[in-house]
Amino acid sequence: MPRKVGLLVGREWSWPPKFLEEVNRRNQGVVAEYVQLGGTRMDEPIDYTVLVDRISHEVPYYRSYLKYAMLQGVTVVNNPFMWTADDKFFEAALAVKLGVAHPKTVVLPNKDYVPGIIHQESLRNLVFPLDWEALLDYIGLPCVLKDAHGGGWRNVAICRSFDELMFHYNQSGLLTMVLQEFIDFEGYFRCLCLGQEDILVMKYDPKNRKYLTDTDHLQTALGQRVQEDSIKLMQALGYDMCSAEFAVRDGIPYAIDFMNPAPDMDINSLTPKYFEWAVTHMADLVIRLAQQPRPQVRELRWSRLFS
Repeated sequence: MPRKVGLLVGREWSWPPKFLEEVNRRNQGVVAEYVQLGGTRMDEPIDYTVLVDRISHEVPYYRSYLKYAMLQGVTVVNNPFMWTADDKFFEAALAVKLGVAHPKTVVLPNKDYVPGIIHQESLRNLVFPLDWEALLDYIGLPCVLKDAHGGGWRNVAICRSFDELMFHYNQSGLLTMVLQEFIDFEGYFRCLCLGQEDILVMKYDPKNRKYLTDTDHLQTALGQRVQEDSIKLMQALGYDMCSAEFAVRDGIPYAIDFMNPAPDMDINSLTPKYFEWAVTHMADLVIRLAQQPRPQVRELRWSRLFS
């Protein structure tokens, strides 16, 4: 009986059908299909060996289902417990622990809170007002203000003055924001990272949001360092499907964003060349995980990485 791979997706139109087709055409004892859910019982059997998650960050029921599936022994790409716990400040501190260059980063108290929070009573542990001068002495100007849990370039502002920073912080509402050193880069890479070891290093133009496909970057020392740093980060986080972005300043690649566990795989943005890589290498990954299951409950142990 073939092992089953289930796919959870949202509005994506190009990558999902090509991925399913690629897995199924190989005839390696693994079949892939879209998952169909209609409420999940606490004792319900799961007939998938692997589940690929592209949308649970926007559909909370899917996240609960995936945690349950992991409990039943299913390998989930990506581990829903890690994805739930992750944030950009934790990742900044993790990068430093791993020896990966990262911009200076501060996590900030929220600007606003849910009803029922009385500032004088509920927030007695917070210093108020914040010492913005000390924070900016550490981070410098210009700086970047962004959502600690966000992605897709949403809620990101480059602030070139204190007044500009205050304007954007005052608009942040209930979001938890991080304040980050701005890297004035001379080069920029985005890496597609699969299976914690398969890294596609791509030159990227963030201003025009497009990939540059004319160079094999692994032939350079810089490209090799970007690849090695990406592997360190993915193995520490346990992400089997993610993207990592590096801004290069003075020849040093700074990991500025690697909390992308549902990375862009659309043919129009990736370009046909990189899209084909994403289809075939994701098929390689899920077939391998289906044939050689990997228990995930033991994955979140970082101490060995820091010795």
